[in-house]
Parts: sequence; C-alpha cells; structure tokens
Amino acid sequence: MARATRLPDHPVARAAIIQHMLAGAGLRVTRPRQAIAEVLLLAWDHPDAEAVLARARAIDPSISQATTYRTLAVLADKGYLRTHNFGTGGARYEVAEQHHDHLVDVDTGAVMEFVSAEIEALQQKIADRFGYDIVDHQLVLFGKQRAKG
Repeated sequence: MARATRLPDHPVARAAIIQHMLAGAGLRVTRPRQAIAEVLLLAWDHPDAEAVLARARAIDPSISQATTYRTLAVLADKGYLRTHNFGTGGARYEVAEQHHDHLVDVDTGAVMEFVSAEIEALQQKIADRFGYDIVDHQLVLFGKQRAKG
C-alpha cells in the first residue's frame, strides 16, 4: 500500500533528508547508516529489522546486523521513526511522517494506511470528556477481507 504521504523521490532531496535524520539523531553520517536510512525512506511496507538489513545490504553488503539494529533504535528513540507491532511478533518501522492509522489484514499481513477525520474527531471528543490533551496515539485495526459477491 502506498504511504499516506510521499517523501521526495529526487536523490538529492533524499540525501538531504538522510543527512538531517542521522545528524539530528546524533549519529555519524556513514555509508552504512545512509543506506539504512535510504531503505527506510523508500519503504512502502513497514519493514522489520531483518528486511531493513537485507535491503540495506543490497546497497552496501558490508552493513552489519549490529549497525542496523543500533541505527533503528536511535532513529526511533529520537522520533525519526515510528515503531509498530502489527501482531507479527516483532517491531516494524516507518519514517515518522504525517499522522495516519493502520489496518492490518490478519490473513495476509498486508498493512494499509489511512486517514480518517471522523476517527480523529472522536478521539478528541473522548480525550475532552476525560479532561486530557492528546499528545500522541497509534490506532491499528486488525481485520479480514470480506468475501466478494
């Protein structure tokens, strides 16, 4: 499924975003980390750490598992990545972009992104009722596709 928003497809723009992500997270900008960040920027499917590692190794075969896991942890900790658990037993990652929610197909594992003004309004109404300001949230729906016909 396509992302709810798109990041720049131009290589120079991606390079600038990668530089910003890594430096902003306090990481040295190295070729392995650049490859990991590029994989994340181009990902369409909320990859887990092993998928990020495999794709990054296609760019730079010298990338270690340790570098991948450390880079993912730091980028997530600094807010550049969102971490999700879609019931697959491990963390899945996406670049922290414009807010959106997720629908997971429990039969195929496919993850669809969506934005719903109605859901956002209802969440705000609930927070107001209990006297809270929402600072962040994640909504993940799990479903089975209906039979056609």
